Amino acid sequence: MNPPHDRDGRLGVGIIGAGHVGPVLGAALAGAGHALVGIAAISEASRERAHTMLPGVPIMEVPRLIELSELVLIAIPDAELPNLIEGLARAGAWQPGQIVAHTSAKYGTGVLAPAVAAGVIPVALHPAMSFTGTSIDLARLNECYIAVTAPTPVLPIAQALAVEMGGEPVVIAESKRSDYAEAIATASQFSAAVVEQSTAILAGIGIDRPGRILAPLIRSAVDNALTARGDISGLPFRELDGDLSS
Repeated sequence: MNPPHDRDGRLGVGIIGAGHVGPVLGAALAGAGHALVGIAAISEASRERAHTMLPGVPIMEVPRLIELSELVLIAIPDAELPNLIEGLARAGAWQPGQIVAHTSAKYGTGVLAPAVAAGVIPVALHPAMSFTGTSIDLARLNECYIAVTAPTPVLPIAQALAVEMGGEPVVIAESKRSDYAEAIATASQFSAAVVEQSTAILAGIGIDRPGRILAPLIRSAVDNALTARGDISGLPFRELDGDLSS
């Protein structure tokens, strides 16, 4: 495995996880010129999603996928991440010099410690958006901020990957990752609850497809609230050290 500075910028990418996130980010990286060597998918639904989003990309077992990849992108549920990293380390799967990136909001690079001990380059990349697992998400990535956590020497690599995915990198310190995750979860859960309650009320008074009525209102209300807090657009590579609105 060649060190990052010896590469021409085109990486062989393996994706672990074919839920809503992994195939979309894989497609984004492929669009940026990287080569997808394979994807690990377990369920029938995830296999279908992988075939739809990444036609021609082979579905592989995880150990073989890691063996062939210069960049391993892990997009699995938070609860599964630590055991996966540690289990693959015990199996001797990780390769010195390869980049290992996960997409969890909850964790920084600390969760990758067992892989780092084997010589990998650790990166945490979390796109701050809700994924559908379809091509719609590729356009939405262009309006998305991606939380980046990595050791200082690796930050340029992590930021470049975020840009190649289509997003705007925002550096989150390792010590602030849990705060970031809390903010993301709060916004997501609140939004889902508000939409569910409002659409149920409108449906109850006989309005057909209430979401079409609420969509412009919710978007404008959120835009207005964020503007009142201070617009942070146009400020690339910002480092957030606590207050996510600063």
